[in-house]
Amino acid sequence: MSTSLRNIEHLLTDTVVSQAYSYIDYVAIMERVVKAGLTTGPVQSEELSHYTRLNLSRMQRIYKTTKLQPELVEAIKEIKEPQTWFVLTEAWCGDAAQNIPVLALLAEQNPLVELKLLLRDEHLELMDQYLTHGGRSIPKLIAVDAENNELFTWGPRPQGTQELFMAYKADPAMGHAAFAEQIQRWYIADKSMSLQAELHALLLQELV
Repeated sequence: MSTSLRNIEHLLTDTVVSQAYSYIDYVAIMERVVKAGLTTGPVQSEELSHYTRLNLSRMQRIYKTTKLQPELVEAIKEIKEPQTWFVLTEAWCGDAAQNIPVLALLAEQNPLVELKLLLRDEHLELMDQYLTHGGRSIPKLIAVDAENNELFTWGPRPQGTQELFMAYKADPAMGHAAFAEQIQRWYIADKSMSLQAELHALLLQELV
């Protein structure tokens, strides 16, 4: 996460912005690839297609059931100038499925905030400016003002799941299936409270 004010207009070209999706359009893309047994991105496999199908179901459920905390809603309503929240993502990404619906709900609370989703593998130049420990981890939120000055960033996951991820990377004995189940249990128990708390802190910093 950061609170710098660097300008990234050179990265957010007209071409890049024209390829950004609204949340509704992104969900529609996921529905199409799921129907076709595919996923987004250059790598296609049964495993990634399976994850994409699960992710679509999770996103729909999370979007319908998430309750935003009043203090978070109050903070986003304090934004008085236009912002765009660009999020780098892919349909197969489990962390994206858990967090993007909450970002969408939050952005809906203020008409000055626009959520735009970009497929990571189509925008690697932008992605490579926002690596996590050297990796192209997603989702990655980049909030900018009307002049494309970076306001803050978030991602790729709440701190609690990031700690689980680092432990998984350090333990070669843990299989991916076991790790995925552990992460899913964490998200179910957390009910997006960690994400909401982290976003609230970022918004408060921005509003100072």
